[in-house]
Amino acid sequence: MLLTLAGGSLFFPGLFALCTWALRRSRPEWTYSDCVMISTRLVSSVQAVLATGSGIIIVRSCSDVINSRYNLKKGFQDFQGPYTIFSFYAFNLSTYHKVKPQASDSYNPGSLRSIKLKLLHYSISLSLHGLSLLPFSMAPVRIFLLRLRGNLGDFFVGCIFTAELSTPFVSLGRILIQLKQQHTLLYKVNGILTLATFLSCRILLFPFMYWSYGQQQGLSLLQVPFHIPFFCNVANAFLIAPQIYWFYLLCRKAVRLFDTPQAK
Repeated sequence: MLLTLAGGSLFFPGLFALCTWALRRSRPEWTYSDCVMISTRLVSSVQAVLATGSGIIIVRSCSDVINSRYNLKKGFQDFQGPYTIFSFYAFNLSTYHKVKPQASDSYNPGSLRSIKLKLLHYSISLSLHGLSLLPFSMAPVRIFLLRLRGNLGDFFVGCIFTAELSTPFVSLGRILIQLKQQHTLLYKVNGILTLATFLSCRILLFPFMYWSYGQQQGLSLLQVPFHIPFFCNVANAFLIAPQIYWFYLLCRKAVRLFDTPQAK
């Protein structure tokens, strides 16, 4: 466990530093802010690819959705744990560099106050998000949660890992916006892929898990919610509710993208 945690602690910050250095060398016309924000997106995409790949392997290897165990799950959780701490730092850093130029170029006290409030809002939001996820990156808490579920359900943990499939496409969209490439065909194709992967791996994932459990227990999809513990349904509802809202926002953005002509 300690060796895996150390590997994750070195891998994600090291990859971020390497990407930032490489972008500064290969694109000297880009600002440090551009390099930091793109590097943050690249590292989050790499983490998403690793999580998705691990999730697919775990799901395919678990013949029993309740009792099957797979060692890759625990190893990847230990390796991924430091990423939570790193992402908390990296996204705060990229947000700071995003808002800082607006503050330095603004001479209107009212506008400057608005920018400072925006920076404070971003910092508080990211801090609360990071603090809420931080306990799950700590080994003692994860061991407690593992024992709480009785060392069962590696199949469902693997399913949750695959929810990261949409992250690389979301990150690519952000990078294209930063590079002023919203008018390109790549941006539109990436938008379609973002919607497809988000729908399949963040929303339809939950009916798939219910269906998989029902297939093993001889239940229909509609019968499953009444044959599992109530807190499981509540937890899934809390997880899927923000996904539906974010998917709604993505659909609104896609409608605007394809309905309004793009400026050159």
